[in-house]
Amino acid sequence: MGNLQGHLATMKLYIKNMVCDRCKMVVGDELGKLGINFKSVELGEVEVADDTDAKRLSEFRTSIARHGFELIEDKTARIISQIKKAVLDYLRNPVQKKPVKFSVFLADFVSKDYNYLSGVFSGIEGITIEQYLINQKIERVKELLVYDELTLSEISHQLNYSSVQHLSTQFKKVTGLTPSYFKKVGAAKRVTLDKV
Repeated sequence: MGNLQGHLATMKLYIKNMVCDRCKMVVGDELGKLGINFKSVELGEVEVADDTDAKRLSEFRTSIARHGFELIEDKTARIISQIKKAVLDYLRNPVQKKPVKFSVFLADFVSKDYNYLSGVFSGIEGITIEQYLINQKIERVKELLVYDELTLSEISHQLNYSSVQHLSTQFKKVTGLTPSYFKKVGAAKRVTLDKV
């Protein structure tokens, strides 16, 4: 939580390339250095005081750019950022009492129709939301394999695959390697999530 009192009006700013807790910490530090009052810092968005002036926002844009982040002002870019944030949330917090179909989760998360979101995303990113989700899932599988704390069966369950075979088939299709072979060669094949 930032240093903003709960009763003041706020506005959301959307930030591209935030993919981890360290990203949130860096953005929060930059807000603090600039004296910008904020309520929260989440993946892909911050909630700042509504009265934050344009000069401070410009300074903030410049300061976070040095860390590889980008303040998003275009409505379409905001939607893309929200979709990517939803994918990460869906994969990072997958254990739900009732597994929810991703399209339903995304539509609820962004509060827009899935078909609309799908059209916007593929038009801008050049791939479907489904392919983006698969790419992110595979990167998450790689991460979990490298950590070597879960079995392939546990990883399959955690990421809502229908079976270990389904996970293995999709993994090989995307990477060209079996999960067990990847586990042997390890981190050499991993990329950071913001590059996917």
